[in-house]
Amino acid sequence: MKKAVCLISGGIDSFVTASIAKKKGYKIYCLTIDYGQKARKEIEAAKKVAEFLKAEEHLILKFDLSFLKSALTREEIKIPKKRVRGIPSTYVPARNTIFISLALGYAETIDADAIFIGVNSIDFSGYPDCRQIYIKKFQNLINVATKKTIKGRKIKLLAPLINFSKKQIIKKAISLGLDLSITWSCYENGDKPCGKCPSCRIREKFISNTIK
Repeated sequence: MKKAVCLISGGIDSFVTASIAKKKGYKIYCLTIDYGQKARKEIEAAKKVAEFLKAEEHLILKFDLSFLKSALTREEIKIPKKRVRGIPSTYVPARNTIFISLALGYAETIDADAIFIGVNSIDFSGYPDCRQIYIKKFQNLINVATKKTIKGRKIKLLAPLINFSKKQIIKKAISLGLDLSITWSCYENGDKPCGKCPSCRIREKFISNTIK
């Protein structure tokens, strides 16, 4: 049976993505990166997601990125409460490059056939590492970067939601029977989602509009 490493953050997109991987017949091995993010509840949500999906394994890897300048990792940088033009302060430099690299090492270790990541480039914040060209270029790197791939075997980098709108992602989650209540999207770490950060606003807008 095929194996896949699924990067899961505890949010909706990665939950849907990992579920798609499982539906495609992969045994899923979930990887969550504890990178020093303010939203610590992401980690707990990721545990619930991996349990919901009955993952073969769920690794939570500590890899501190708090030295990078981002509103998600630095206490002195406030989380924005509204969307801004350009790349927002919630961008974490090279985050997906680091995450996929770690997933790649994990994939080769367990002889996985694919890495699934829940990025999308439609209703997104303009992060450069969420674009289709980024995924394509990283696949080119994978093809020449590992013992497995230079011997002619493949590790596919798959981003099945790359061209999905948020509304389409929610519809997909519903069709897959996923419990979205176990996920966490808020950039803050309160007892409840703040309801004001861009991630909360996007979640509220598309969930409420889709489930009507």
